[in-house]
Amino acid sequence: MTCTVPSRLHRSELAVPASRSQFFAKAAASAADVVFLDLEDAVAPQLKDQARSQAIAALNDIDWGAKTLAVRVNGLDTPWALQDIVDVARHAPRLDLILLPKAGSAFDVQFVDQILTLIERETRRDKRTGIEVLIETARGVANVEAIAASSRRLEAMIFGVGDYTVDMRTYDPVFGTPSPRYAILTHGQGAAREHHWNDQWHFAMARIANACRANGLRPIDGPFTDYGDTEGFQACAQRAAALGFEGKWAIHPSQVGLANEAFSPTDEQLAWATRIRAMIDASNRQGQGAVGDDGVLVDMAHLKQANALAERQALIERQTGRRAP
Repeated sequence: MTCTVPSRLHRSELAVPASRSQFFAKAAASAADVVFLDLEDAVAPQLKDQARSQAIAALNDIDWGAKTLAVRVNGLDTPWALQDIVDVARHAPRLDLILLPKAGSAFDVQFVDQILTLIERETRRDKRTGIEVLIETARGVANVEAIAASSRRLEAMIFGVGDYTVDMRTYDPVFGTPSPRYAILTHGQGAAREHHWNDQWHFAMARIANACRANGLRPIDGPFTDYGDTEGFQACAQRAAALGFEGKWAIHPSQVGLANEAFSPTDEQLAWATRIRAMIDASNRQGQGAVGDDGVLVDMAHLKQANALAERQALIERQTGRRAP
C-alpha cells in the first residue's frame, strides 16, 4: 500500500508529558520539528484522564506555529486507548498525528485508521489525521513490513528501544546506549586481545528503516535516555542517519538541536551536491552520462543523491525559515 505521505520535517521529535502543563509553552518555543504530548509512559495511571484533557487544551490554546503535533495515546491493550484516540481526534483539530505505541500488527494500525475515519466523517473535518507508530516489541519487529504497508494514514515508524529492550530481556538499565556485554574478544592471549564492540540494535533498526523506505514512510530513531551524554547521543544519531533514518526522538530539550544537526545536510554535503549537479549537467550536454571526479566515477545515481540533498535542504529552509541545522 505504498503512497505519498505528507512532506514533514522530522529531524527531531520532542517528548512532553501531557501531565506537565508547565512544559507546553517551552516545547512550542523550541526548535523541535515535531512535538508529541505523551499520555502513555510519562503519565501515572491516576492522572490519565487529567493528562488527556490537558493535552486537548494545549493543542487548542497554544500557538505551536508550524510544528507537527502528535499525541502518544495509551496502548490498545489498556483501558484508556479508545477514549484517548476518540477524544483527542474529535476535540483537537490542530492535531497532526496519532502516535500509537507498541504496534504489533497491521491490524493495530488499521483499527486506529478506522476510528479516525469515523471521527472525520462525524465532524466533517477536511484535515486528515496521520498515524505514526512505535515499533518496540519483538512482535512489532517481526511484523514490521506488514505494519509499514498497513494504512495510507501511516507516515512514520519509530524504533522504541526502551520497551524493545524490556521485551528482548536484555536488562540494560539505560535505554538507547550501547552495551559493553555485546562484544567479542579478538584472537590472542591476555592483554594482547582487544574488546570489539558491536551494535545490538542493528538488526531491528535496519529492518525498520528498510520497511519504511519500501513504503514511503519516515524512519525515526527512538530515545537516548542518558541526556547528559551529549557525545553518546550524537554518535547514536549519526549511526541512525547512516542507516537511513531521518530523525530522532529528544527526551530532553537539550537533545533537540543535536538531532536537528545530525539529520540536516552539512555544508560539505551541500557543496558536493552543487558540484555534482553541475558536473553531470556538463557531462550530459556533451552526450555523456558519467564522468570521472578525481579518480571516482560519478554517474546518474550520484545526481539522484545530490538532488535528494538539495531537496532535503529546501524542505528545512521552507519549514523553518532558516538554513540548517
